[in-house]
Amino acid sequence: MSIFRRARRRPDPRSTGELLSQFTDLHGIPHATPPAPDPIAEDSGARHRQRVNQATAPRHGPREPGRGWAAVDAARRAPVYKATTAEVGGLFPLLAANGVPAIGARLGYDTQSGGAFYVHPTEWVLRGMVTNPNLVVFGEPGRGKSSTVVALMLRMMLFGVRSLISGDVKGEYTPLLRSLGITPIALGRGSHHRLNALDLGPLRARWPTWGVERQNEELTGITARWTRLLTALAEAQGYSPTVTDGLVISTVLRRLVGAADGYTQLRPITIPQVVAQLADPEDDLWQATRFASHRQFVDHTRQITDALSNLVVGPLSGLFDEPTNFDLDWDAPVQSMDLSLLRSRGDQAIAVALTCLGSWSSMITDLQDDGDVRIVVRDEVWRQMRLGLRAVQAVDSDLRLSRAERKIQLLVMHKPSDLLSVGAAGSQEVSIAKDLLALCSSRILLGQSTRVGDELAEELGLSEREQAVITGWAMEGPGRALWKMENAPGMKIQTVLSATERAIFDTNAGLRGPAEQTPPALEPSRRLAAVPNTTADQVSAAAAVEPAVAGRLNGAAAHR
Repeated sequence: MSIFRRARRRPDPRSTGELLSQFTDLHGIPHATPPAPDPIAEDSGARHRQRVNQATAPRHGPREPGRGWAAVDAARRAPVYKATTAEVGGLFPLLAANGVPAIGARLGYDTQSGGAFYVHPTEWVLRGMVTNPNLVVFGEPGRGKSSTVVALMLRMMLFGVRSLISGDVKGEYTPLLRSLGITPIALGRGSHHRLNALDLGPLRARWPTWGVERQNEELTGITARWTRLLTALAEAQGYSPTVTDGLVISTVLRRLVGAADGYTQLRPITIPQVVAQLADPEDDLWQATRFASHRQFVDHTRQITDALSNLVVGPLSGLFDEPTNFDLDWDAPVQSMDLSLLRSRGDQAIAVALTCLGSWSSMITDLQDDGDVRIVVRDEVWRQMRLGLRAVQAVDSDLRLSRAERKIQLLVMHKPSDLLSVGAAGSQEVSIAKDLLALCSSRILLGQSTRVGDELAEELGLSEREQAVITGWAMEGPGRALWKMENAPGMKIQTVLSATERAIFDTNAGLRGPAEQTPPALEPSRRLAAVPNTTADQVSAAAAVEPAVAGRLNGAAAHR
């Protein structure tokens, strides 16, 4: 007996017609057997391919009551397959939606499903899709970062969401404000606007209406915010403030604002007043802070006094050391602080300005207390965080409090290494900055080079396919981005702009002639939209873009 088994002869593979005929049996109806193969084709060595949609009925359908006019009898030929929605989504991926609810701003379309893509970060939090409403945008210059952000702000206006650009470094958002009839606040060379970094804002007017307990609570909060700001500005000058420095500054601020006068009325203060108190303290000040003498107080606070003095006589003199001379219209759908005039004063001047604006805007929006959700755009936030540890901690605190303060913090950066440049390798600044990505549940990743794509994949845990989308598909045109919400699979989203939006969001306008730089005004629309506390002209202007965008979206989906 042979120890080798005889090889079993494999049966001939079944044709497609046989597979379909044997797939299922509907109500016991026998299926037609496939016809025999053509012997002529077999003799010639060519394999005969059975036609799948072979007609099993007359041309005009079976001549029976209730039957259709199809040549292929669907009731006898179509197989039935039962499966879960997850399995069907895998078998037919192009027929499955992206899982994002159709609520909020319609920004573009999902290239994988062909459906429209909607954005509403607060709704995503309420539906349990993300843990916080914050967003971070990464992308090379020219890939559509600004146009994506501006389109989101403009279309969220229709849902009562206002926006604040906390420092427009390059003036990219100014055309949108002017198109909506809003004048941005410009700070820098040639501008008459002044912003007091220690401005009381609405706090001064509301102070007499509060009880003593509420007054103490608000005063403690605002002095703590100011103390963090001043110590961060001192750190930006190369001095690391101590705990004693923080106590001294907090005491000076409470004395200057009038907290020791019975809380009857708060007095406005400026940075020069703080510097004057530190340089020449009164006797009760150095005694209250437990110094042995006037000389000991002055010697100990000399470095932080000199650091704050540079804000009064340095490149930022006259910008943040005088009383605020403008009023923001908080009923407007968007407000902006334009810092493009500061670029001639250096990167450090812009970083200090961003820090002052961040602290001021956070306090103002907190005290506004109108119950509205606001988008706070922080463009090139890495500049601010380069000032030191306290500047990084300030951004970290704002991101952590976004849900409680009803804010959508939107960070705009070029690449992940921007966060690594805020301090030395292994420093506390870098460690906190890297953790900021975990505080932004939604990541908008536009086109990047292969090297930056590797960084994003490592920091955000992207798969090889998601990384290929960023370095390949997203590089083929502006507005293409991988939208990734926490650990969910990324979505290939194409932002769609109307003709009016493309003219307004054009960041290359400076490269063209002067006649082509003026953006068109948004024309009024007949469409009505309910935006609380927003003027009718601004609402109609924002709504004017929506019909055009809807047509572009529908056309793009139909074309696909």
